[in-house]
Amino acid sequence: MLLENNDGYKREREMKLISVNIGRKQSYDPTRPEKKSGIFKRPVSGPVEIDRLGLEGDAIVNRKHHGGPDQAVYLYTMDDYAFWADDGIDVEAGLFGENLTIEGVESATLCAGDRLKFGNVTLEITAPRVPCNTFAAKMGDPAFVKRFRDAGRPGAYARVIAQGQAEAGQAIAYLPAENRRMSLGAQFALHFEKRPTREQVETVLSLPVAIREREHYAELLGTLELRS
Repeated sequence: MLLENNDGYKREREMKLISVNIGRKQSYDPTRPEKKSGIFKRPVSGPVEIDRLGLEGDAIVNRKHHGGPDQAVYLYTMDDYAFWADDGIDVEAGLFGENLTIEGVESATLCAGDRLKFGNVTLEITAPRVPCNTFAAKMGDPAFVKRFRDAGRPGAYARVIAQGQAEAGQAIAYLPAENRRMSLGAQFALHFEKRPTREQVETVLSLPVAIREREHYAELLGTLELRS
């Protein structure tokens, strides 16, 4: 990823796949043991197959809100985890339920349409992660949804453009989208904006966002048009 150093020169920052994480069905609320989720993910060794619906062997329980071709893979970054470590969280790969833990970029700077390539795999960024109560329960903190919102470090969902194998240690090539009109950080913040503008909503809809994002913002645009 291109960054600018203190001398003003552009340089290429290496991006790397740190960990591949797989989740099994597991209870997340001790008061309701029948409620299960695949959010508890653990690093695995060796190569893991990635197809258009995600990682082989990874559990997706609530398919209404999770998974599918446009949210097949969730990524979080060591750069973002550094923030949480400074905030007192004992971080480890897979802590936030991500499939892939990467380094070399902050997730909020990515944009829908950006692509990440490693080995034979190509992923296309589609949406920021919007936190839910399951996430808060997993973290053991009812206020964690608000903490995650305020931190502005959402991680990134991605669709699978090219299938293949993922393995810790692979170098990642960053391929920016041509139309980078809104960062994931701005797209994430828009979810919590009480008075979004029509221009903001139309910008999101102009990007190759996940289908759930598209449906949400298409409905929101209809509401804004009724108000005008």
